[in-house]
Amino acid sequence: MVCALAREHKIPVMPAILSIANSCGFPIWPGLLSGAGTPPLPVTGFLLKPGESRAIDVPPSWSGRLWGRTRCSTDTSTGLFSCASADCGTGTVACSGSGATPPATLAEFTLDGSGGMDFFDVSLVDGYNIPMVVAPQGGGGAGTGGRCGATGCLVDLNGLCPSELLVIVGDEGVACRSACEAFGSPEYCCSGEYGGPDTCKPSSYSELFKNACPRAYSYAYDDSTSTFTCSAGTGYAITFCPSTTRY
Repeated sequence: MVCALAREHKIPVMPAILSIANSCGFPIWPGLLSGAGTPPLPVTGFLLKPGESRAIDVPPSWSGRLWGRTRCSTDTSTGLFSCASADCGTGTVACSGSGATPPATLAEFTLDGSGGMDFFDVSLVDGYNIPMVVAPQGGGGAGTGGRCGATGCLVDLNGLCPSELLVIVGDEGVACRSACEAFGSPEYCCSGEYGGPDTCKPSSYSELFKNACPRAYSYAYDDSTSTFTCSAGTGYAITFCPSTTRY
């Protein structure tokens, strides 16, 4: 009803709230990147210690992505900040318009400020570095035919990652590359003659991701089971290393 009235009378939808929580046993540095044509956010990177959370207001018509950086530090000689996984390459905690360097678990949002539908997903298309779940909070539900529910990847894929995809720092696997990044082949990257849903099919590597995290995107054309929609005005809780085993 609220969204129907908003469409009919053009009642502005309030800014959405992204509630970001770190349930890992180690610090996370979330990064945020606004999509093309979307105003940049005032906050594009910050530290979350274990057990901490932070709420970020985003415009009602915002699109963009969010991810978690791990094993970050500042070089004492150069003063440059960097991360072992999902670094955004700015040399600072703020990502300032730069995206995550793959592999990275991504939460992606397209929010509708006109009273329509939000779209969101968790994507492993660019690989994986950390468990993440996105859960809607409040709002008016999914509407006709929509899927308004939690999505993400609860599993530590670094422990399941094939050796040819695993990113190792020191003696620890910190991320799992996509087959596209690892091999660059058109059939893995959905490019060239494989650049469409009829020709680009799941690979054994993407199926490993899909079997472990069935609601997350595993390759570029994994839309049918991996895109979720909620009515505009919904808030979203993003949790790194969620403790729950169900969603």
